[in-house]
Amino acid sequence: MKINEVMTVDVEVANPDDTLRTAATMMADLDIGVLPIGENDRLVGMVTDRDIAIRGVAGGGDIETMKLRDVMTEAVRYCFEDEDTGEVARKMAEWQVRRLPVLDREKRLVGIVSLGDLAIGDQGEAPHMALKGVSESAHAGDKPGLDPKDLEKGGF
Repeated sequence: MKINEVMTVDVEVANPDDTLRTAATMMADLDIGVLPIGENDRLVGMVTDRDIAIRGVAGGGDIETMKLRDVMTEAVRYCFEDEDTGEVARKMAEWQVRRLPVLDREKRLVGIVSLGDLAIGDQGEAPHMALKGVSESAHAGDKPGLDPKDLEKGGF
């Protein structure tokens, strides 16, 4: 099964110059915890509700004036829409992430895939493998960093 068969296609994208309040309001309205950040038709980062709270608010930022570019993660891990769900599940487990942006081969955002999408769409081992990999780090208390060498394998 391919990722484009299970991914969420209706993805809202924020701009790096949007304020923290704008992103937080979008997240609340959409009932989501992560937003892709796009600029000039390209994915330039991701921001989570945790980024807003920790990097922004707890860091002393003003939610009315601080920009998403100040708190977003620029080194984005992703997968391609034509990859097999098993391969993407393996990546999610290895990278210990619960969601991945999905790009076409021209590296344009076409969707997002979550552990939930895998669980609903793929009845094989893929969801179990991904959840196990993500959960193992949480139980060990590890906070995985982004190794620049890994970005060559599938990140910006």
